[in-house]
Amino acid sequence: MRLWSIHPQYLDRIGLVALWRESLLAQNVLKGKTQGYKNHPQLKRFKNHPHPQQAIAHYLVGVWEEGCKRSYQFNKAKIEEGGPREIEKILVTTGQLRHELDWLRVKIQRRDPTIYQQLLSLQEIECHPSFAVVEGEIEKWERRKTITSGNIERK
Repeated sequence: MRLWSIHPQYLDRIGLVALWRESLLAQNVLKGKTQGYKNHPQLKRFKNHPHPQQAIAHYLVGVWEEGCKRSYQFNKAKIEEGGPREIEKILVTTGQLRHELDWLRVKIQRRDPTIYQQLLSLQEIECHPSFAVVEGEIEKWERRKTITSGNIERK
């Protein structure tokens, strides 16, 4: 499961569709509707939010909106809380955003060289609308990965 902190605009088709599915799974986990993934590190920031279900609904709306921009047919009715317009934003560090962008570049390089080139020239990283950026290193909950010449290795 990967609930990207970076804005969904950076994801390719495969990545955005996967994010939609994984975000819906996260919604089910947070509602106690599934046995798996309950302790997945990606969910910690949503679980720690004062209103976890509203936070994941807001996150899903951001993914749905990006899908709409691309004429995808994501079903908004699957967002159970209706997707609140505003929530208390979840903090994400600059280090986490850089880490995610680096990881995405490796994945995209194989799948879509055009998007890969666009990501290489990116100067500032925009985060998903559910987050607010603060200075800092990679998040403690992140499963550390070493990114080297097109490969990702877990530490």
